[in-house]
Amino acid sequence: MGALAWRWALRAARLPGRGGVAVTAPRRSPGCRPAASAAMSSGSSSSGTRDEALRDKRTQILSRGLPKQKPIEGVKQVLILASGKGGVGKSTAAVNIALALAANDSTKEVGLLDADIYGPSIPKMMNLKGNPELTPKNLMRPLKNYGIACMSMGFLIEETAPVVWRGLMVMSAVEKLLRQVDWGQLDYLVIDMPPGTGDVQLSVSQNIPIADAMVVETIRKTHLSNRKWIETGAVIISTPQDIALLDARKGAEMFRKVHVPVLGLVQNMSVFQCPKCKHETHIFGADGVRDLAKSLRLDILGDIPLHVNVRETCDSGQPVVISQPQSDAAKAYLRIAMEIVRRLPVPPA
Repeated sequence: MGALAWRWALRAARLPGRGGVAVTAPRRSPGCRPAASAAMSSGSSSSGTRDEALRDKRTQILSRGLPKQKPIEGVKQVLILASGKGGVGKSTAAVNIALALAANDSTKEVGLLDADIYGPSIPKMMNLKGNPELTPKNLMRPLKNYGIACMSMGFLIEETAPVVWRGLMVMSAVEKLLRQVDWGQLDYLVIDMPPGTGDVQLSVSQNIPIADAMVVETIRKTHLSNRKWIETGAVIISTPQDIALLDARKGAEMFRKVHVPVLGLVQNMSVFQCPKCKHETHIFGADGVRDLAKSLRLDILGDIPLHVNVRETCDSGQPVVISQPQSDAAKAYLRIAMEIVRRLPVPPA
């Protein structure tokens, strides 16, 4: 690992200061009484005034822990791929959907961010190794393969080295992977989220200003181009089995709570076809994700079959959309990418 990359990783591990995510208590000078106590002793302020002052102070303290919302420079639209449960094929889907977005429209520039700090998968799946170079502005240049600009914690640590960090360190690293990267000009940035609904999901969701459909339409009608937001949507990946659907529901509800539009659900590993007799078996269930989408009033973006080629091609660093574009699995990813684009708002010119 290069010295520059090591320094970046060490900086990412440091606890952030006032502008970061750590919440710190206000310092008090020796002998100085809290404002509320002084008010009570003097009797000069009413109870309502004291409560208002305390609320303002609490808001001021907590605001230090919230990430500053600002667009990612050069990025038009962000697509978040998430799942509540690990092991449902989310990273495989993220890689192939990113490639499918580029394959469906060769004029579009696509980036891929691996936000799984503890278990980065993108380097192996995209057949990328090495450390990012630094620009004169001290920004990291993404590594590129198959036309996709990629950034991952896996480029900054040894392949077998574990990341043993607490939540605040992880959130700081995610902030740097988002902001301290020279993404260039991207039409789509696909973010491969880790499983769950924790620190990374909140950090990403609260870090990027989101535009709802009304704002997009207003901007388009008034021809305003100085945007202070990014058009963002989330896609939930799940297998049809009940245990995965429980967490997929939580993932969808989490994005709703933080006001990130959920574009729809993808049913992964939907059916297995025997390569010899062609008999189809629903190993993980038949329509679990479809039933979940109906109960959440969300769309189904597509089904991805359970096929050994999907696994083998990603393990070899040659994803199925690139290496076997005429296969059923590749065509499924291409259709899903088209459905995603249909649901993303058209960015104003």
